[in-house]
Amino acid sequence: MCTSVGGNALATPAEEAELDQLNKIEQELELQRDWAKYRWGKASSECYQKYWVNYCLRSARADYRAEIDPIQTQEVALHEVQRNLRKSIKDQEDKRREADRAAPEKAVERADNQRQFEEKQRAAAARAADLEQRRKDAPKRAQENKSGTQLD
Repeated sequence: MCTSVGGNALATPAEEAELDQLNKIEQELELQRDWAKYRWGKASSECYQKYWVNYCLRSARADYRAEIDPIQTQEVALHEVQRNLRKSIKDQEDKRREADRAAPEKAVERADNQRQFEEKQRAAAARAADLEQRRKDAPKRAQENKSGTQLD
Protein backbone atom coordinates (compact mmCIF):
# COMPACT_ATOMS: atom_id res chain seq x y z
CA MET A 1 0.00 0.00 0.00
CA CYS A 2 2.85 2.35 0.76
CA THR A 3 4.78 3.71 -2.15
CA SER A 4 7.60 6.16 -2.31
CA VAL A 5 7.38 9.29 -4.42
CA GLY A 6 10.29 11.69 -4.67
CA GLY A 7 11.99 10.06 -1.71
CA ASN A 8 9.07 10.81 0.64
CA ALA A 9 7.26 7.83 2.14
CA LEU A 10 3.51 8.15 1.98
CA ALA A 11 2.93 6.15 5.17
CA THR A 12 4.99 5.21 8.15
CA PRO A 13 6.17 1.58 8.29
CA ALA A 14 4.02 1.00 11.37
CA GLU A 15 0.90 2.23 9.57
CA GLU A 16 1.76 0.15 6.53
CA ALA A 17 2.24 -2.97 8.66
CA GLU A 18 -0.98 -2.30 10.54
CA LEU A 19 -2.92 -1.85 7.30
CA ASP A 20 -1.47 -5.09 5.90
CA GLN A 21 -2.47 -6.90 9.10
CA LEU A 22 -5.98 -5.45 8.92
CA ASN A 23 -6.28 -6.55 5.29
CA LYS A 24 -5.30 -10.10 6.28
CA ILE A 25 -7.90 -10.09 9.05
CA GLU A 26 -10.49 -8.82 6.56
CA GLN A 27 -9.67 -11.67 4.17
CA GLU A 28 -10.02 -14.17 7.00
CA LEU A 29 -13.43 -12.74 7.95
CA GLU A 30 -14.54 -12.90 4.32
CA LEU A 31 -13.49 -16.55 4.21
CA GLN A 32 -15.46 -17.25 7.40
CA ARG A 33 -18.47 -15.48 5.91
CA ASP A 34 -18.22 -17.49 2.69
CA TRP A 35 -18.06 -20.76 4.63
CA ALA A 36 -21.05 -19.76 6.75
CA LYS A 37 -22.96 -18.89 3.57
CA TYR A 38 -21.98 -22.24 2.06
CA ARG A 39 -23.15 -24.17 5.15
CA TRP A 40 -26.43 -22.23 5.22
CA GLY A 41 -27.03 -22.93 1.52
CA LYS A 42 -26.32 -26.61 2.02
CA ALA A 43 -28.55 -26.83 5.10
CA SER A 44 -31.40 -24.95 3.42
CA SER A 45 -31.25 -27.19 0.35
CA GLU A 46 -31.34 -30.26 2.60
CA CYS A 47 -34.44 -28.85 4.31
CA TYR A 48 -36.47 -29.42 1.15
CA GLN A 49 -35.93 -33.16 1.60
CA LYS A 50 -37.62 -33.10 5.01
CA TYR A 51 -41.26 -33.07 6.00
CA TRP A 52 -41.10 -29.92 8.16
CA VAL A 53 -39.51 -27.66 5.53
CA ASN A 54 -40.37 -24.27 7.04
CA TYR A 55 -39.26 -25.30 10.53
CA CYS A 56 -35.99 -26.62 9.08
CA LEU A 57 -35.42 -23.45 7.05
CA ARG A 58 -36.04 -21.26 10.12
CA SER A 59 -33.63 -23.36 12.09
CA ALA A 60 -30.97 -23.22 9.35
CA ARG A 61 -31.46 -19.46 9.06
CA ALA A 62 -31.10 -19.04 12.84
CA ASP A 63 -27.89 -21.08 12.78
CA TYR A 64 -26.60 -18.94 9.92
CA ARG A 65 -27.46 -15.71 11.77
CA ALA A 66 -25.78 -16.99 14.93
CA GLU A 67 -22.65 -17.68 12.90
CA ILE A 68 -22.68 -14.52 10.78
CA ASP A 69 -23.58 -11.89 13.42
CA PRO A 70 -20.22 -12.04 15.27
CA ILE A 71 -18.44 -11.89 11.90
CA GLN A 72 -20.41 -8.77 10.96
CA THR A 73 -19.62 -7.15 14.29
CA GLN A 74 -15.93 -7.80 13.77
CA GLU A 75 -16.12 -6.50 10.20
CA VAL A 76 -17.79 -3.26 11.30
CA ALA A 77 -15.06 -2.62 13.87
CA LEU A 78 -12.35 -3.61 11.40
CA HIS A 79 -13.68 -1.31 8.69
CA GLU A 80 -13.82 1.59 11.14
CA VAL A 81 -10.15 1.08 12.04
CA GLN A 82 -9.23 0.72 8.35
CA ARG A 83 -11.08 3.94 7.48
CA ASN A 84 -9.30 5.84 10.25
CA LEU A 85 -5.91 4.47 9.21
CA ARG A 86 -6.48 5.26 5.54
CA LYS A 87 -7.66 8.75 6.49
CA SER A 88 -4.48 9.25 8.51
CA ILE A 89 -2.34 8.08 5.60
CA LYS A 90 -4.26 10.34 3.20
CA ASP A 91 -3.86 13.32 5.54
CA GLN A 92 -0.10 12.70 5.70
CA GLU A 93 0.03 12.48 1.93
CA ASP A 94 -1.96 15.71 1.58
CA LYS A 95 0.38 17.51 3.98
CA ARG A 96 3.38 16.26 2.00
CA ARG A 97 1.83 17.45 -1.26
CA GLU A 98 1.02 20.83 0.26
CA ALA A 99 4.60 21.15 1.47
CA ASP A 100 5.84 20.21 -2.00
CA ARG A 101 3.61 22.85 -3.58
CA ALA A 102 4.90 25.48 -1.17
CA ALA A 103 8.54 24.69 -2.01
CA PRO A 104 10.32 27.55 -3.86
CA GLU A 105 11.64 25.27 -6.62
CA LYS A 106 8.04 24.16 -7.33
CA ALA A 107 6.96 27.80 -7.60
CA VAL A 108 9.72 28.40 -10.18
CA GLU A 109 8.67 25.24 -12.02
CA ARG A 110 5.01 26.30 -12.03
CA ALA A 111 5.93 29.74 -13.37
CA ASP A 112 8.04 28.13 -16.09
CA ASN A 113 5.21 25.76 -16.99
CA GLN A 114 2.76 28.67 -17.14
CA ARG A 115 5.11 30.62 -19.42
CA GLN A 116 5.55 27.59 -21.72
CA PHE A 117 1.78 27.06 -21.82
CA GLU A 118 1.16 30.67 -22.77
CA GLU A 119 3.82 30.48 -25.50
CA LYS A 120 2.19 27.36 -26.91
CA GLN A 121 -1.21 29.05 -26.82
CA ARG A 122 0.16 32.09 -28.70
CA ALA A 123 1.86 29.83 -31.26
CA ALA A 124 -1.33 27.84 -31.75
CA ALA A 125 -3.34 31.05 -32.20
CA ALA A 126 -0.78 32.32 -34.73
CA ARG A 127 -0.95 29.03 -36.66
CA ALA A 128 -4.75 29.15 -36.63
CA ALA A 129 -4.74 32.77 -37.88
CA ASP A 130 -2.23 31.88 -40.61
CA LEU A 131 -4.35 28.91 -41.68
CA GLU A 132 -7.47 31.08 -41.77
CA GLN A 133 -5.67 33.70 -43.87
CA ARG A 134 -4.53 31.00 -46.29
CA ARG A 135 -8.10 29.73 -46.59
CA LYS A 136 -9.29 33.24 -47.36
CA ASP A 137 -6.53 33.70 -49.95
CA ALA A 138 -7.10 30.28 -51.56
CA PRO A 139 -9.47 31.49 -54.32
CA LYS A 140 -7.08 34.31 -55.22
CA ARG A 141 -4.10 31.93 -55.36
CA ALA A 142 -6.12 29.50 -57.46
CA GLN A 143 -6.95 32.28 -59.90
CA GLU A 144 -3.27 33.30 -60.05
CA ASN A 145 -2.28 29.71 -60.77
CA LYS A 146 -4.82 29.43 -63.58
CA SER A 147 -3.82 32.66 -65.24
CA GLY A 148 -0.10 32.38 -64.53
CA THR A 149 0.06 36.01 -63.44
CA GLN A 150 -0.14 37.71 -60.14
CA LEU A 151 -3.35 39.55 -59.41
CA ASP A 152 -2.89 42.21 -56.76
